[in-house]
Amino acid sequence: MSDTESRGTKQCVSCGIQVSGMNAARFACPDCGATIHRCAKCRKQSNLYECHDCGFRGP
Repeated sequence: MSDTESRGTKQCVSCGIQVSGMNAARFACPDCGATIHRCAKCRKQSNLYECHDCGFRGP
């Protein structure tokens, strides 16, 4: 379980805003499977993200 999941918060991994109740994406890290949350704005702008568990980076 990722650190974010254990705290119960849902924050965009790119910009850090709370994504609860927003049009956000939730997906598994391609490398380790940890849950990653991204807000619609960061997804649309293809902002980079980094997995907090394994350090995987993606667009």
